This record gives sequence, C-alpha cells and structure tokens, in this order.
Amino acid sequence: MATPERGRTPAELLASEMQRSTMYTVLLHHATATKSGMNVTDAQCVNALALDGPQTPGRLAKLMGITTGGAITAVIDRLEKSGHVRRTPDPDDRRRVIVELVPGAAERVGRYFEPIARQFHERLAHCTDEQIAFLLDWFGGSNAAMPDVIEEIRRMPGR
Repeated sequence: MATPERGRTPAELLASEMQRSTMYTVLLHHATATKSGMNVTDAQCVNALALDGPQTPGRLAKLMGITTGGAITAVIDRLEKSGHVRRTPDPDDRRRVIVELVPGAAERVGRYFEPIARQFHERLAHCTDEQIAFLLDWFGGSNAAMPDVIEEIRRMPGR
C-alpha cells in the first residue's frame, strides 16, 4: 500500500512538517495562555518581556502588530491588573514609561510550558553536538528572518 509520503520530495515533506509544527505551536500558545488566564497577545507580551527585557509600550505594540495607544494600553492594563507587569518611568525620557515583568510573572506562565520543555529535552538527549549546532543555526537564522517575514505579511492586502 502506498504511503502519503511516496513520491514527495524531501523539501515537500519538510515543508509539511514545518507547517504542522507551526500549527501545533499556535495551539500550544493558545492552551498555555488560556491556562494562564490570558489571551495569546497578552501571553506573548509576557514572553517578549521575558526574552528581551523591559520595553516601551510602542515597541511591544509593533512586535504584537497592534496599535499604539488604545490597543497596547489595554494589553498593559490587563497585564498590570493581573500582576504580570508594571509600568516604570523611562530614565531617559520622563514622558514615557517602560513595561517590565513583575518578579515571578514569567515563572507563573512558564510552568505551563514544562511538558513541552520536558519533551524537548528528551529529544535533545539523543542528538549529537553537530546536530544541536545545526538546530541552533537553523532556528537562529529562522528567528532572525521572522520579523521581516511577519512585516511582509502584515503589508499584504487582505481578503
């Protein structure tokens, strides 16, 4: 009996697996955000602050693809009310604020990522140093390209 993979090129198979991985990543983030009592945008703001440190509301808005002013203010208000972030004065410009995580906030959200972290470490345990180096290069390059890819998609006409 023929398998669905028969006749597909390695590049086609890889593209299919990457599409599936992206789908599961989105579903994972919906599940973790829901368990954390947040929506995905709010949870990704927490993630961005955990990865890159304190940021201005404008920088968070640009990253999330939402408007400065009302939309990002609502996100920060919700995160502040739930005890995840605080606003502090910008030391370089008193007219601006910096959004930073409250100590322990990333850990409260991060606990829902423990199952994926465990699975990830189990898979990595079977990799050689060369395979890990390849993965680091692959994901590093993909991550570096992603902001431009996202911006290109945002500029595309809608339906």
